[in-house]
Amino acid sequence: MDNSSIDILDTNLSIILVQRIAIIAVFAYVLSHTQAFRLIFKESTTGREKLTLVFIFSLVSIAGTYFGIPIEGALANVRDTGTIVAGLLVGPLVGTATGFISGLHRIYLGGFTAVQCGVATMIGGMLAGYIHIRTKPKTPEWITGIITGVSVILISMGLILLFAKPFDTAWSLVKKIIIPMSLANAVGIAIFMIIIHNARQHQTKIAALQTHKALKIANATLPHFRQGLNPLSAEKVAVNILNMTSAAAVAITDLERVLAHVGLGDDHHTKGIQVFTRLTKACLAQGQVTVAQTQAEIGCNVPACPLKSAVVVPLYCRDELVGTLKIYYAREEVLTALDIEFAQGLGQVFSTQLELAALQHKAELTAKAELKALRAQINPHFLFNALNTIVSLCRTNPENARNLLIELSEFFRRSLKAARDFVTLKEELEHVDSYLTLEQARFGQRLTIEQDIEPSVLDVLIPTFTLQPLVENAVKHGLLSKADGGTVKICAKQTGKLIEIVVSDNGQGIPLDIQKQVLEFGFGKGAGVGLTNVNERLKAIYGPKHALMIRSMEGQGTTVILQIPIDVEEVVVNG
Repeated sequence: MDNSSIDILDTNLSIILVQRIAIIAVFAYVLSHTQAFRLIFKESTTGREKLTLVFIFSLVSIAGTYFGIPIEGALANVRDTGTIVAGLLVGPLVGTATGFISGLHRIYLGGFTAVQCGVATMIGGMLAGYIHIRTKPKTPEWITGIITGVSVILISMGLILLFAKPFDTAWSLVKKIIIPMSLANAVGIAIFMIIIHNARQHQTKIAALQTHKALKIANATLPHFRQGLNPLSAEKVAVNILNMTSAAAVAITDLERVLAHVGLGDDHHTKGIQVFTRLTKACLAQGQVTVAQTQAEIGCNVPACPLKSAVVVPLYCRDELVGTLKIYYAREEVLTALDIEFAQGLGQVFSTQLELAALQHKAELTAKAELKALRAQINPHFLFNALNTIVSLCRTNPENARNLLIELSEFFRRSLKAARDFVTLKEELEHVDSYLTLEQARFGQRLTIEQDIEPSVLDVLIPTFTLQPLVENAVKHGLLSKADGGTVKICAKQTGKLIEIVVSDNGQGIPLDIQKQVLEFGFGKGAGVGLTNVNERLKAIYGPKHALMIRSMEGQGTTVILQIPIDVEEVVVNG
């Protein structure tokens, strides 16, 4: 390079470096529109996310080196822009790592100022990271970036003057590059930070709008989810979401079936069908948000399906997975991080609403159960039959009649006394014994009772009026229609952290075509709180996994199983 070329470079060095900064500014703008941008402002990042940020900012710093202008055996560059921005915006770890990578790269390139410039870059990354810590929780302003950038350039120039040889060449170099490099790096850092800051403000505004929209949807859907998760409430909620968002379709499922689907694709994504898309199955299997940016990732088996991308969010009730919320879009690759967060937020709100509905339902069930127990246990037919039995024994066996009157009074005493939410298994069995004593007196040898109770579980608390309805159901609907009667067996034992209670009979059994309906509201009739009421109370207190289990074979008998946590704290919290 001849003297005239060097003079031109000296004169226009500041302009050339600022032009290089324009390229970095474009990169900053592009970065602000990527997923990586969101990592910059996360409260805590994973090791993998930190490595991603180190890689990005190292590229910026190394590019700043290659954008440098050769002058007197050195490089006038904007390398420190990436390093300082990394430390100021992300923190000491990323800033220091970026500084060391880009600093070592500069040393590797060589030159009589290579070591001094490389070390200064490392110091810049650590200094910027320290400033990040000192200014928390606020994000450093662009003016802080300018001051830091100029300080690092001054450190670099000082190291060159102290250690670069010969001194005359070092001094000549410093005089030529100190102002252009200070100006260029300061402008670059300021532009980079302003672009990122503006992008963050824009994202914050969008997030605020999304939050406002989510709250409006939550307000609109609350009355529907008070009914719990069912096809009617799911359809109303899905319609609300569809009308208040840009989604192409919205669906809600339980663990097995589509409860509602509104919008595009409703010709084959119909309510009532089994869950069939791979995306939804993955969400149910993992219990986590699943995202599909393409039609193939959704996994719909209809090639012409108009739904091209989707986010599926799990719905929970009391920490137990109960279904999913699915939001579909008509184009591929349109889901942003904010869209995913919006759907996730709706899922959390809906899960809370379902839990509140469950608590409200539990309170209603408790009140209803107490009233039903008080009314149903004083069943006119039962009372009439018991009194008739006692009257018939007054002359033939007055002692037995007297004992039966005592049992009858004991039965009604337990039924009518102030209801408690929980009683010990021993107390519940005593209530069952009073009932069975009266029924045995009436039916004689047609009714056989067997009990197998582990003594260790007698003091476990269970919901009141839990066993008697099950035993009554076994006697009335299982045995008494048989001419020779049968046996009712009650077993209770501890299995792990649960008490398992089994009520079985060898009666007529339940026809296969109605077995699934036995526990539905409004099905069947009879005295007592009934199987349905007991089942709903157990689910409300302990969760859906503690529902009644019924096994029955027509002509062979029925077995009803309930599993109740032994942990008293869990009973108290959930009850």
